[in-house]
Amino acid sequence: MNQDVLDLARLQFALTAGGHFLFVALTLGLATVVAVLQTRATFGRNPVHARMVRFWGQLYVINYAVGIVTGLVMEFQFGMAWSGLTHGAGNVLGASLAVETIVAFFVESTFLGLWIFGWNRLNRWVHLAAIWIVVLTAYVSAYWILVSNGFLNHPVGYASEGGELVLDDPVAVLTNPSALLAFGHVLAGALLTAGFFMAGVSAYHLFRRSPEWEFFGRSLRIGVFLSAPALMAAAVFGGLQFGALTTFQPMKSAVFGGKAAEIARIQAEMTDRFGPGDYVPSEAWTRGGGLVMLISFALMMYLCFAGMILACFKKAVFRFRLWHLVLMAAVPLPYLAMISGWVFREAGRQPWVVYGLLRTEDAVSDLSPGTMRLSLTVFTTVFVLLALLNAWLLARHARRGPVESGLGHDERPDTADAERGAPPTDPADSLPAPRY
Repeated sequence: MNQDVLDLARLQFALTAGGHFLFVALTLGLATVVAVLQTRATFGRNPVHARMVRFWGQLYVINYAVGIVTGLVMEFQFGMAWSGLTHGAGNVLGASLAVETIVAFFVESTFLGLWIFGWNRLNRWVHLAAIWIVVLTAYVSAYWILVSNGFLNHPVGYASEGGELVLDDPVAVLTNPSALLAFGHVLAGALLTAGFFMAGVSAYHLFRRSPEWEFFGRSLRIGVFLSAPALMAAAVFGGLQFGALTTFQPMKSAVFGGKAAEIARIQAEMTDRFGPGDYVPSEAWTRGGGLVMLISFALMMYLCFAGMILACFKKAVFRFRLWHLVLMAAVPLPYLAMISGWVFREAGRQPWVVYGLLRTEDAVSDLSPGTMRLSLTVFTTVFVLLALLNAWLLARHARRGPVESGLGHDERPDTADAERGAPPTDPADSLPAPRY
């Protein structure tokens, strides 16, 4: 294997998978928030809650749509650059990836379409059921992806036939502790991302003295009160994963802890078991990723606890401009924590793509360095453009606020108003005037 091809393929996968993961985090979290808000709006008939569903739902749809494109792009590079993984472990990974595709691209997309275009057309209970099906299928999709990733980090339920891995115990694969712990960690991190995002966008409007003061005051509180428990749940699942490392991947645990003697001992054991080679992952990437993740967690913990106290006081919510600036600046923190945690999880298992069974160098496709450079350039350019497009669309809609021409806008004229020639009524008209 040409070392340049291996390094370029790993870099390409890191950029595309990491980039796609950032879209997934906000999508999972915002979908849950929107579903809960719509449940409250459906039962309570509060116009503020209904408008919150439409505003935050629009941001969710934007992020979902661009995220789907990044997922498709990632699949192309995965199939092109990692044929050795497909041949060596495709019999185990193929089933979970296929189910994820069916769930995400058929079931989830179908019901999301019903939710988007069924506004004011479907019965309100059917419409509510549609968004909850979207949320549940999104969770299922994330679970199946982590089943595949869990197998790469802690292979179970397999047998070896003719040098290939085949599925032997489906239950063991589906209940893999590496997958289940990561699933809980990712879902909690997604809710944390959504909470910080909601709080940051709301703080922007309150800082600018938006006339939608009640709307964004409520949204800010939702974001703050969601972030704290989500952070604690992420910490619990993260701690459980750290505890399991000594069993699943002792080398990663030793490298992160900086235990030189333990590293030497495990290196000797793996050399005896698998033959000559360097079985120590990059200390810079492994320790660096883990430390950045922990530092980000510490910063978010202080912000969450302080935010929960401040959010209990109306004057702080509407007038504490310094807090608003901090909340706006803190929006990237969950992204930083999640991407550094992903680096720690993936870089720390090197040189294995399937831990203890398939080396990364054996999983790379037989490509020339020139082809790999071209591929990296194209995929990186596409991902950068998609990320910039997504950021621009999110910022543009977030700045506009809950305008009445967005998602769910009822273009049908009100019957009573139409009879007397008056324009349609706007539920925002009944809201009290802004006060500070």
